[in-house]
Amino acid sequence: MPKILSRVAPGVALGVLLVAGCSPGATPVPVPSPAPEVAAACTSLVNALPAKVLDAKRRKTTPESPLTTAYGNPSIEVTCGVAAPAGLAEAQSQCFEVNGVGWFAKQAPNGYIFTTIGRTIYLEVAVPNKYAPEANALTDVADAVHKFDKLVTPCL
Repeated sequence: MPKILSRVAPGVALGVLLVAGCSPGATPVPVPSPAPEVAAACTSLVNALPAKVLDAKRRKTTPESPLTTAYGNPSIEVTCGVAAPAGLAEAQSQCFEVNGVGWFAKQAPNGYIFTTIGRTIYLEVAVPNKYAPEANALTDVADAVHKFDKLVTPCL
């Protein structure tokens, strides 16, 4: 099953990922390795995410992890506990707000990767072009972010 969007982890670019022998319906999503306190907060946040995003049903991920989930086909991938996105510290980086949650957006070859900013942990939502406008997916995850990821700095 091909991975739809590429991600950037500290020092490692994760490109196309092929996983053989996946159970039907499971979506391959790389699992981050955050600090234990971040992993605990992420587990609560991911558990609180809705059953659907953009009317796409929640799917299992492989490997199974309390830090990841996915929706629909092609998959909208949600990963909690990722590193700060590359480019965030650049002077021209922008924060845009959706339902009171600040996001950093990065265009990917087949969609967008959105990462929460101004909060204690980073939640990443990778949305394929099929769901354009891709930022609409963020409205569905905003309530869980508000509840489980403390605001530190609002978008300006």
